[in-house]
Amino acid sequence: MYDIIIVGAGPAGLTAAIYGSRAGKNVLVLEASSYGGQIINTPDVQNYPGIKSISGFDFATTLYEQATGFGAEIKFEKVTEIKDLNSHKVVITSSGEYEGKTVILATGAKNRPLSLDRENELIGRGVSYCATCDGAFFKGKDVAVAGGGNTALEDALFLSDYCNKVYLIHRRDTFRGEDHLQSAVKARDNIILILDSNIVSIVGNENVEGITVKNAKDGSEKEIKVSGLFIAIGQMPDNEAFKYIIDLDDKGYINAGEDCKTKVPGVFTAGDCRTKEVRQLASAASDGAVSALAACAYINENAI
Repeated sequence: MYDIIIVGAGPAGLTAAIYGSRAGKNVLVLEASSYGGQIINTPDVQNYPGIKSISGFDFATTLYEQATGFGAEIKFEKVTEIKDLNSHKVVITSSGEYEGKTVILATGAKNRPLSLDRENELIGRGVSYCATCDGAFFKGKDVAVAGGGNTALEDALFLSDYCNKVYLIHRRDTFRGEDHLQSAVKARDNIILILDSNIVSIVGNENVEGITVKNAKDGSEKEIKVSGLFIAIGQMPDNEAFKYIIDLDDKGYINAGEDCKTKVPGVFTAGDCRTKEVRQLASAASDGAVSALAACAYINENAI
């Protein structure tokens, strides 16, 4: 019987493991693939308080070593189901079953890809899903942003402060984003709108050198030379396996507030998988600490 079982070994899950272990609880972390989450693909993290610059891989590795150093156990198994037996929880994986007094769901959220050839291969070499993380690397260069919602508009505005030109490419003729963001985008001379268009390929071998864009109305194609492609077409949480035990919103995120508590006593959530406004590395770490301390308090209060 574990005190805390954490599902997901991203920044939120590993932070929860650190706090839970330091509180004297025996902690198990279950991860389907590799530790680190999305941050592991970021070449250079410069926006985490107290650390001027560190690679995403090194940051994630340090978290992993901290968590295991404090005694957390980490197993690489995909969680397929969670059962609430009131007195405790049963977490079922692809390899077995584990019992825990509490569970923290920290499954994160995946950036929705364009599903282009070599898109994944060029992550960190011109392809990015986070303008605030990587935009400074493209100072004075031409870049493209794919998307039509608030995130895409905000990314274009942010990048326009650093980059020479920002091509904002959207598959429709109108944006979904808020009016004030649309007005701000249209007021920037170096943001070029390409509407009714889809990106159909990425040009470049070792790094992104351009994109091919296809007009949705007349079928014409053109190549645009850019050094970076920022994809902002939404995220995809991976919470389907838990929908029978907790509440999800209409986009699949776990309903929970800043206290990281779900509707099920003893089940908590942390990081990008929950309903929230800001999904950043610092806020994921914050959630990890909050959820772990909440789990510890639940165990102590219920004397389990």
